[in-house]
Amino acid sequence: MSDSALTFDNVVKKFGGRTALDEFNLEVPKGVVFGLVGSNGAGKTTSMAVATSLLRANSGSVNVLGLGQYDPLLHSGRVSLMPQDSNFPRYARVRDLLMYYATLQGQSAKHAQDNIAQVIDLVHLSDRVDSQIRTLSHGMRRRVVIAQAFLGNPELVLLDEPMSGLDPKEVMNIRRLLHKRQEGQTIVVSSHNLFELERVCTHVAFIEDGKLVKQDTMSTITGQHHVLNYLIEAGANASLPGLRELMPDTSFTIPGDGSVLTCSYAEAGHTTAEVNSIVLNHLLGRGVRILEVRRGAELETAYMQQT
Repeated sequence: MSDSALTFDNVVKKFGGRTALDEFNLEVPKGVVFGLVGSNGAGKTTSMAVATSLLRANSGSVNVLGLGQYDPLLHSGRVSLMPQDSNFPRYARVRDLLMYYATLQGQSAKHAQDNIAQVIDLVHLSDRVDSQIRTLSHGMRRRVVIAQAFLGNPELVLLDEPMSGLDPKEVMNIRRLLHKRQEGQTIVVSSHNLFELERVCTHVAFIEDGKLVKQDTMSTITGQHHVLNYLIEAGANASLPGLRELMPDTSFTIPGDGSVLTCSYAEAGHTTAEVNSIVLNHLLGRGVRILEVRRGAELETAYMQQT
């Protein structure tokens, strides 16, 4: 049985003379929260549409949950999609819409009612479940789309810009929702909010011009287990030769204006606590004022370096 929830193998998708996916390869492990990062037009939305057969690839193959290309009957209730842009019937009521989607999944009326109550509560819309779509704000409509994506606890959930248009409180709520996902559930999130992706995703992939640039665990991409950054007062004498003498197998650099000391070490040779103890003792012993210590780089920095 495949350990991958979603696999793209040399997928090409063209729109006339423009290539949206260019021999695109990607492998999403089961049971993870996987972030897709890329500039506008990089191919993130197209990849989700191809994965769910809303668009047909020109060549290559997609394997969904180890069952081959997406099939509405074979994958019914097991895969869901939250599109980036969607319009609901203006005069439909939230409960009726979600009941319709649950019925398409094959849920019984009783099961659907209970499930709708659960997902509506997850997105904090219990007080608007009988409201017409036209009376909802943009952010509330986005939360309805998120709710439908989690109907039936599908094995694979594809979320395209789920935090777009949400206020800060609801962004925090969606973050909690992703952290509390069902055991074994795989979630793929496309977003320009790299700060939030860094906080919720266990894995990440960078996509540019329809190609995979890099994919790995979030900790590896950002260097959380082998890079420490020390924010110090600009111009302070950190004595790099002294540090290198203490830890000859470790790289120390102070790029830019000299306000950040970056330490890159071999995870197999040192623990984070050990490195931190040696470096901090050295800096404090020289009277260097330390403003902040951060593990790894920000996802935004890692993305810019890779692309």
